Order: sequence, then C-alpha cells, then structure tokens
Amino acid sequence: MARRCRHRELVPLAALISKELKGEKIERPCVRFGSAAQSRKGEDYFLVKTDCQRVHGNPNSTFSVFAVFDGHNGNAAAIFTRENLLSHVLGAIPRGISRDEWLQALPRALVAGFVKTDKEFQSRGETSGTTATFVIVDGWTITVASVGDSRCILDSQGGVVSLLTVDHRLEENAEERERVKASGGEVGRLSIVGGAEIGPLRCWPGGLCLSRSIGDMDVGEFIVPVPYVKQVKLSSAGGRLIIASDGIWDALPSEMAAKSCRGLPAELAAVQVVKEALRTRGLKDDTTCIVVDVIPPDNLVVTPPSSPKKMSKFKSFFRRRSRDSASKLTKKLSSVGIVEEIFEEGSAMLSERLGNESSSSVHTSAGLFMCAICQMDLAPSEGISVHAGSIFSTSSKPWEGPFLCASCRNKKDAMEGKRPSGFKGL
Repeated sequence: MARRCRHRELVPLAALISKELKGEKIERPCVRFGSAAQSRKGEDYFLVKTDCQRVHGNPNSTFSVFAVFDGHNGNAAAIFTRENLLSHVLGAIPRGISRDEWLQALPRALVAGFVKTDKEFQSRGETSGTTATFVIVDGWTITVASVGDSRCILDSQGGVVSLLTVDHRLEENAEERERVKASGGEVGRLSIVGGAEIGPLRCWPGGLCLSRSIGDMDVGEFIVPVPYVKQVKLSSAGGRLIIASDGIWDALPSEMAAKSCRGLPAELAAVQVVKEALRTRGLKDDTTCIVVDVIPPDNLVVTPPSSPKKMSKFKSFFRRRSRDSASKLTKKLSSVGIVEEIFEEGSAMLSERLGNESSSSVHTSAGLFMCAICQMDLAPSEGISVHAGSIFSTSSKPWEGPFLCASCRNKKDAMEGKRPSGFKGL
C-alpha cells in the first residue's frame, strides 16, 4: 500500500484538510435536546446553546452547552451566571490549539471561569447565590462542571445510570463539612426556642445548606465557587444526559428519573421527568430539567431503549460488572461499548485545580504574565504564583505559573481559610 501511494499524483493540502473535516463531520454524533420547567419561586434558570464554535467560522468545530442554575435568596446570581459564565470559561482557554488540546484545557478553564464569575458577581454587592451545573458536549466527549446540588446523570445505551456530578450539600457530604470547618465556618442545624435543632445542616454565618455556590457573599468565602469537574467519552452508541435542579432530584432518584423517560425523544422526555417529579412530590420548589441525547449519526431515530427487566448492582462507577448473569451483561455491554472516564477532580484548592504552568501540555501565547482567573494582563513584577506560600502546592517553586493578580490572590486566600471570614479583597 505504501509503495502504490508513492506513485499517486500529489494532492493539494487544502483538499486533504477538506477531506479530514468531512470525515470528522461524519463521525460526530447528532445532539438532540428538550427542556421543561415549573416555577414556584422564579429562581431557576437554564442555558441552551448548540452553535458554539471552537474555531470561529468553522462549522466542523461546533460544540454545545447546556446548563442549569438554581438560585437562592433571589434570582440575581442565577441570571448573572447564565449571562457570563460561558464567556468566562472560553476566555480562559488558549487560542490556536488543537481540538485534543482544547478538551484537555477545559477542566482548568472551567475552574477559572467559575471563580471569575463568582468574583465579578460579588463585586456588585448583591447577596444572592446560585448552583451551577454546566455541561459541554463536543463530539462524543462530555465535560461537566458543577457547584451546589443541581445534578447531571448519564443514561448509557446499556441502561447503566452514572452520576456525573457531586452534590455539595453539607448534610450529605462529610468531606465538605470538614473543609468548611477547617476554613473557619461553623456547621450546624437551625436552633429554635428551647434549644431544639431542626432542619438540615447549614453553614454559619448565613445558614446556607450548600458548601459550594456562585455568589453568597454574606455567607463567607469558605463557600467556594470551585467546581467539581468530570470529563467522559461516550462509546459510538451514544447516551442520554439528564441535567436538572434539585426540584427533580428531591423527588426522584437518578435511576427513576432515567427510567421514567426511556423510549421518549428528548423534548418529550424532559416534560415526562418534570411530570413524574411533580406527581411524586408536588410543586414544592422550582423544577427544571434538560434532556440531551447524543445520537449516532447513522441512527437518528433511535431513542434510549426501555429499561432492562432486571439490572444487578454494579461494583464501580463506569467499568462495571454484574454479580449475576455475567455473560449476558458482558455481551450486552460489548455491543454498546463502555464509557471512558478521562478526567475527574473535585478539590476546592485553587493551587491544585489550576495546576502547574511548566508541566502543562497546553502552551499559551499569553505567556506567564496573565492572571489565570480574571485574564488581566500583568507586568512581570505583578503576578503572584498560585503556588506561593501554599502548603497544598503541587510545586515547590513559587516562581512557576500560573499566576494571579493581587485581587484574585486575595480571593484564593480567603477561600482557603488564610484570611478572616468577611475579608473583601475585591
């Protein structure tokens, strides 16, 4: 084959690139979505944007964004986050890089974008807050970033339901309780007359039930906007994402939500999930749901199959094996492929989440003199390494990037308990 290729006529580079782009387009899945919502307090918002482009003007670089924002103490933070988070995330990704490098840069850019959005909103002096579950679908790769207790689940074509987020509720997350207390917050229930304690665990001051959110400047900087990030690659069989606020998840377990809408197209599936949640619990909270189907391009009419009659418990999150009927399940999974986990990180420490500039495989033309959070240009003498003075540092060299401006460094220190609660370095 190689010998015959030498005798072929030369093909213009532009033609080769065109063929590659056409091939990539054929291999990319189709994305179908639907949304539904019922409002009680008017604090839930969502974002759907299916025409984003990694390379401006190149339709073959299209990716989609889906997000749910569940506000509290007003809707200002949810609205601000919906309008600004995407641009802040994209602004933190280096220009002129390949698709693989772009996907690799996403987790760090999501951390920077969440923190920048929180920093800008708090500078407005408003006290509301919001959860954020932010999903990027690029081909078969799904990247999810989240703070709070909105949730994203994946229902694979094999009928396996996987959680792509972590709930940041103090009542249920012991690790977050310890982090908040170590940073200077107090965790306890609401006390009423007579000394009785009621309700879920909350963080004081402020009384917030969540350990991570965007906004909430009156609660304390130990309630951080640093998201849990998970990135997975679907098999060529595709899958279904269900992204929803806690109005859904307080009423339905993940498996029940997935099962309730199997066999329906995405637009009807979202309606069905909301309907099932209201039937189970009633309209006690804002209830919002987005269903996203990632579909093989040669099978556009296929919807997620009906739930298997019997599914055994699985040992691990993605590469699961049945305890019984192993041969049958193995055969079924081999026909649909296995979800590949690419990246997962939930640390609240910015020095861990922003990484080490010198060890990053993605090189930026901006160099070392730009704030990794707010993207502000810095003079060589202005930048402060994210690792400087940190006992959690992954580097013993404080002169290594990424670097922060003084304002973002103050915010980082406050979030990590190195400054008194209530310090405003914005």
